[in-house]
Amino acid sequence: MAAAGGGRLRRAVSALLLRSPRLPVRELSAPARLYHKKVVDHYENPRNVGSLDKTSKNVGTGLVGAPACGDVMKLQIQVDEEGKIVDARFKTFGCGSAIASSSLATEWVKGKTVEEALTIKNTDIAKELCLPPVKLHCSMLAEDAIKAALADYKLKQEPKKGEAEKK
Repeated sequence: MAAAGGGRLRRAVSALLLRSPRLPVRELSAPARLYHKKVVDHYENPRNVGSLDKTSKNVGTGLVGAPACGDVMKLQIQVDEEGKIVDARFKTFGCGSAIASSSLATEWVKGKTVEEALTIKNTDIAKELCLPPVKLHCSMLAEDAIKAALADYKLKQEPKKGEAEKK
């Protein structure tokens, strides 16, 4: 398991391992061959890692997890006055496929309206990242995180009971 955002440490450890005279390079490259290059790219260079202000009315937060594998994904969106997603951030604790799925999800939701973002499906994420069947749950988590963030945003837009009665 790895946390997104530790790219420098991961690269430093990889560099040290690659210089080790005791380990043949072909043994180190086997795990990398299990992941498609798009997954490796998002894992080594995750996009939009971080957090937004969850108390802000224009920020929706989705927190989802997969008990079977222990992956946890937090995805946040920031929406402007016209209903367009202007920013997205994520923090994921999980495997390379989970980190890549959430990284890609944040890229895809930016610039979309709230309704357009609801059309992003796990199958599209899985296809883009070339995920094997055993890793499809990672793309499902990303879709669930998008939906949860959008639901949280929509909930914040509803007037509170006290406010509605005052008007």
